[in-house]
Amino acid sequence: MMDNKKWWKETVVYQIYPRSFQDSNGDGIGDLKGILNRLDYLEKLGIGAIWLSPVCKSPQDDNGYDISDYQDIDPMFGSLADMDALIQEAAKRNIKIVMDLVLNHTSDEHPWFVEAKKGKDNPYYDYYVWRDGEPGTPPNELGSIFGGSAWEYVPELGQYFLHLFSVKQPDLNWANPKVREEIYHMINWWIDRGVGGFRLDVIDLIAKEPDRLITGNGPKLHEYIQELSRLTFRRADLLTVGETWGATPEIAKLFSNPDGSEFSMVFQFEHIGLDEQPGKSKWDLAPLDFMKLKHVLSKWQTELKGEAWNSLFWNNHDLPRIVSRWGNDGEYRVESAKMLATLLHGMQGTPYVYQGEELGMTNVQYPIEEYRDIELLNLHKERTDQGYPQEEIMASIYTKGRDNARTPMQWDATAEAGFTTGTPWIRVNPNYTSINAEQELTEADSIFYHYQKLIQLRKEHEVIIYGDYELLFPEDAHIFAYTRTLDGETIIVLCNFYGEQVPYALPDSLTGEKELLIANYKDELPQYLLRPYEARMYRLKVNP
Repeated sequence: MMDNKKWWKETVVYQIYPRSFQDSNGDGIGDLKGILNRLDYLEKLGIGAIWLSPVCKSPQDDNGYDISDYQDIDPMFGSLADMDALIQEAAKRNIKIVMDLVLNHTSDEHPWFVEAKKGKDNPYYDYYVWRDGEPGTPPNELGSIFGGSAWEYVPELGQYFLHLFSVKQPDLNWANPKVREEIYHMINWWIDRGVGGFRLDVIDLIAKEPDRLITGNGPKLHEYIQELSRLTFRRADLLTVGETWGATPEIAKLFSNPDGSEFSMVFQFEHIGLDEQPGKSKWDLAPLDFMKLKHVLSKWQTELKGEAWNSLFWNNHDLPRIVSRWGNDGEYRVESAKMLATLLHGMQGTPYVYQGEELGMTNVQYPIEEYRDIELLNLHKERTDQGYPQEEIMASIYTKGRDNARTPMQWDATAEAGFTTGTPWIRVNPNYTSINAEQELTEADSIFYHYQKLIQLRKEHEVIIYGDYELLFPEDAHIFAYTRTLDGETIIVLCNFYGEQVPYALPDSLTGEKELLIANYKDELPQYLLRPYEARMYRLKVNP
């Protein structure tokens, strides 16, 4: 068992995408007052922290991941006073607020960048990454993650600036100590306002060395993060999670060393790429390799044991809805949503629930003009220009587009799903009349109450938090099963990942007296069979 118990290992985090959660003023955009009005719902679910996608001041070129003022709230979400009220009201319900920090880049409308463009002798010029080059001939072939070159020419300076994302998101120059100092000052200002932690957006890119074509995991990355942690995070008992697309278990051990020198944990995405064609983009679809999924999730369970901490997630604001992706959003929507939840929440790590996941919200299929996401729209234009068939482009968008996660939260069956009294910024999923929170709260065996029970089980059984993990049936092509063991207590998790009934046989060591903790079918089959998408979690009493 791990000696260093922490609150953030024992809690469940709920991610809110503020513009799509709850609108309080009828402008069609979710806001902080809307979140505040829904805190009782989140308290009922049982979560202990809310991760807010960015709410800082922003021109919203990339939905808030382009910050123009780190120390103010965007007027579309409310005010600093609203943020303070949310932190205080959440605290009354034992819920901490985790902010999303974008430290790799700012908006091009940030005062620093406005100043930087005025000339090479400006004190802010070196806050960003500049290189010489002729118009039309970028410094090198580095590409933007959103398509096209990562370099943009500024005629008045006769130079290019680096933007690994949108052209309106210039990259900060972390090699400049003044940049780091400004960032640390800002983070401490938020800590003093009472936030409970931070999610660090694309943090593994901050130590880029563009001349060497190095973007992720640059040579000075851990030096920077250790300094950041020492001068900010370590002042308080915070949850800190880095978004690290390029992390391996070895790298993750550096990021989330139990000595607290960097982060609490990281988001790693190895499992997320298992349904795309190898070596291609996320838009190049392939069936999920289930055996690889078992291998990858188990690898992260066993290799981080005692040396780092896992984050557990299926969904976020950048990913499609898991019930549509790897579950069955038709006939077995309820069963498969509960199965996927059980599978994840029984593992070691801090689970993250993305808004609407606890309702079994699904992907959408809209005409292209109804989508809003910059990445998705760029993809559509690029592939149309390249001559891809429209059906193929739209199939990719329906399957993987980020707007699947960004349609408004489905609160009830009234107009616009109870999200707004106005016109929502993006269309509500038409299935809101049958899939919504009000409906879920009236049904005792709903997906919502299944999540509530899973969250409660973590509070009651330390084995689920700190126990050792062992995969069962590694070669089974349908069943994902494992045990968690701690101090003579064993939990068994059995999940049928597919829509056919399958037999199983537990090893002799696990055939003793068992208590059923949670399941997604009301009745239990006597024989060793799992029905379509069936999930069960048992507690086995074993003598130490």
